[in-house]
Amino acid sequence: MNHKHLDAWKTSMHLVDLAYELSKSMPKYEDFILKQQFLKSAISIPSNIAEGCGRSSDKELIRFLDISLGSLAELDTQFEIGLRQNYFKNTKQFSDLVTNTRKLNIGLKKYIISKNVK
Repeated sequence: MNHKHLDAWKTSMHLVDLAYELSKSMPKYEDFILKQQFLKSAISIPSNIAEGCGRSSDKELIRFLDISLGSLAELDTQFEIGLRQNYFKNTKQFSDLVTNTRKLNIGLKKYIISKNVK
């Protein structure tokens, strides 16, 4: 399965782009605290989808999709922290993309599981 053809991967890559954009509004003192963690979580989402697709079994793919969902939950929490600190403006697009990424990732996971049920 080529990860670059998956909507879950494409959408999560767009989320990475937006995370980089949002991170620019964080203060300098957050560079090695929230900003670094925020970007690592964002990058981890499509990276784990890609790694799972590169593995030899659907079981491994599902495991990496779960890791991706965990990173998405981390990113969402870090985003909420940034909101509470008033670091971000115009955040609806990011929030919507987090939700959409979650739906696509879960949908892909369900599809992989269902095709293995006989």
